[in-house]
Order: sequence, then structure tokens, then C-alpha cells
Amino acid sequence: MTNSKLSPVPLIILLVITGLALFFPFTPTAIVTEGIDAADTAWVLISAALVLIMTPGLAYFYGGMVNAKNVISTMLQSFIAMGVISVVWVVLGFSIAFGDSIGGFFGNPSTHFMLKGVTDGPAWGTIPFLLFAFFQLKFAVITPALVTGSMAERINFKAYVVFMVLFSLLIYAPLAHMTWSPNGMLFKLGVLDFAGGTVVHMSAGWAALAGAIYLKRRRSHATNDFLPPANVPYVLLGTGLLWFGWFGFNGGSALSASPLAVVAFATTNTAAGAAGVAWVFFDAIRGKKPSALGFCIGVVVGLVAITPAAGFVTVPHALVIGVVSSIISNLVAHWKTKTALDDTLDVFPCHGVGGMVGMILTGVFATSSVNEGVAEQGLFFGETALFLKHLLALVLTSAFAFGMSFVVLKITDIIIPLRVSDEDETAGLDISQHDEKLIEA
Repeated sequence: MTNSKLSPVPLIILLVITGLALFFPFTPTAIVTEGIDAADTAWVLISAALVLIMTPGLAYFYGGMVNAKNVISTMLQSFIAMGVISVVWVVLGFSIAFGDSIGGFFGNPSTHFMLKGVTDGPAWGTIPFLLFAFFQLKFAVITPALVTGSMAERINFKAYVVFMVLFSLLIYAPLAHMTWSPNGMLFKLGVLDFAGGTVVHMSAGWAALAGAIYLKRRRSHATNDFLPPANVPYVLLGTGLLWFGWFGFNGGSALSASPLAVVAFATTNTAAGAAGVAWVFFDAIRGKKPSALGFCIGVVVGLVAITPAAGFVTVPHALVIGVVSSIISNLVAHWKTKTALDDTLDVFPCHGVGGMVGMILTGVFATSSVNEGVAEQGLFFGETALFLKHLLALVLTSAFAFGMSFVVLKITDIIIPLRVSDEDETAGLDISQHDEKLIEA
């Protein structure tokens, strides 16, 4: 097995960041209280915590689906994101996402470097600016963790950490700026993304596809020597945590304890339930038995697809979005099995395709009767402008996320080889990367 000794460079970088935090603390002049609503603040605080629990949920969801010799490594790839991205977001990520706009494509890294001007900044709507920054952090944490599912069982852990940092700064944060910053290019175009269909799921989905292509197939996949999922109850637990946390993901994106948050809550649950059932029924039509894995994957697809639409569509239309996205993702996942593409945990069919379907259907069903911020009605209501803008945004976002992902993968591979050796892959990443082993009762 390869030597696990790590270069001192990462520790040196962390110590430099620590030194900057020590000597340039950007002490706030005063904490802003004007315009702050206590109920809204409380709801977004709770929502931020709900979104954070989604990442451990993802760890169980992914960890249960890989084989037994890769469970710890796969789960750690989610947990390490909670630490690494927490640092990256404070130092540069938030500023690139929400700093002063540079051409509508990304924020100035110096605007909020080390969260300068955030603690004592003006309220974001009716919540503290600092709370908004940390609510957004939770989205930034889970996005690179989503990508790992496509490269599971063969990615070098050290390289993954480098990839995660570059992905966050060069892909995620610029997309967040384009979509959610008031001066962002897609925002000004009028594109609607309530909680991250574009920013989170499409970016993760396209990066996952790029990663699967770049890393090529697993040895077990190439030889058709497939191993069963390690722990289906882990998948069920992970799905429950994801479903639970998604109420903060979507409901919290209203940024207020308001009727709009209630709508997002309701549409989220409806789409998830409908998609899970649709996946099982569609499998049954093809002669497959109802499975826990199938229902769980369907639920997640529904949650993904409703994310961009949650605060813009009615509850009945959420049901439509759940069913349609589930069937389309199921078809794509089935098609993928007939190709040489080794997207280990179907991240692109579920998150990439689910996010794209959700984005398109947002352009179909969005209505001002649900959200007064909808300036142009969806295609279902007889208007075409919003739908066409969403199609354009889909093409632009896909090209950016897919193309930049290859750039990030190549840079990472130059710094540290992305793929483990054949010997390490055969031994399993738990032992070869972490010297740990799953102990089964």
C-alpha cells in the first residue's frame, strides 16, 4: 500500500490562516440590531442547524450504498467537508459568493475576507448578515460532499480535500454569486432558484459526471465483480436525516418565519413523498421488487427537484415535479447501467438530472400567487419569458460547471494523484487511506 505520510504544506496553510485570524480580526464596530426580526432570526437559526444535519445524513446515505471495505472512507468524505469548508467559507468563500460583484460572475474576495464587515454589516432582509453568511455556509458544505458519490471507492482522500477546496472557490461560490447575489448575472436575468437547484445540485451533478469520466471505472466495475451495498439500514437512516434536514434547506430559504416558509415546507414534503412512491411503482412496472434503496433514491430525487421551485410553486404542482423528476431520473440511471460510465452512486442521474428537471419545471410552474417576487409567470400560465430564461440558464450553468470541473480535476491531479493505486483499491479505502475498518456486529 502507498505511504500515508502527508506533506506539511496543508498544515502550514492552516497555520498561516490562523495567523491572519489572530492579527487581522476585523473587530466589529457594533452588532446591528436595527431591522432584525426575532422570529425570522430564530427560524433561520433552526434552519441552518437542519441543513447542517443533512451532511451527516448524506454520509449515512452514501456510506450504506458502497461495499463494506469503503464505508468509513465514503462517510468521512462528507464529514471532512464540514471542517474544511467551514474554514474556506470564512476566509474567502462567502466573499466570492456575496462580495461586491465583478462583472456579475463572482464577488470580490477582499470584500468580506475573513468575514470582514459581516458581523457589523446591515441586516440581510430581517436577519443578521452574519446569520445569512452561516446559513449559506451549510449549503457550501454539502455540495462538494454530494460530488463524492460518483468517485467513491477509488478516489485518493488527500486529493479529494484539494478538489473540495478548489471546487468551492472556483465553481460553487461563483455560481452562488451569479444566482443569489443581487448583482449576479443569473439573478439580474430573472432566473429563479429558491434553494439551490442550480447552485447546489446542478453544480454537484455536473462535477460528479466529470469526476466519473476523469477517474474512469473501478476495478470491480471493469471486471463485473460487483459487491453488495454494505448496509441498507444506513441508507434508510441517511434518507430520514436528509428529508428532515431538507425542511431547513428549502423552508429556511424563505429567510423568514412566514407563509412562504410554510409553502416551501409543504411543497418539499409533497415532492419527496411522490417521488419515492413513483420510483418504486416505476421499478415494479419493469418487473423489479419494491426495494428500500429504490424508495430512498426516489425520495432524494424529489427533494432535489423541488429545491429550485419550493417557494415558487403550488403544492399540487410539487406533486407533479416529484413524479416527473423521479421517472426521468430512474430512466437515466437505468440507461447509465448500459454504458461504461462508472458514476458509483448515480450522482449525475439523481442530483444533476433531478436539478435540471427541477429548474425547467420551475420555469413551467412558478407563479406570483405563491411568491410575489415572481415577476414573470411560468409556461403553465401562458407566459414563455421565464421558461426560456431557465433553458438558457440551464445551458450556461451546465457548461460552466462541467467545463470548470475538468479544470479543477486536472489541477488537483497535478498536485496529488486523484486515483488510488490498484493495490489500495483492492484492499479498500478504509484500510489503505485511513487505517480503519468497519466492525460488523
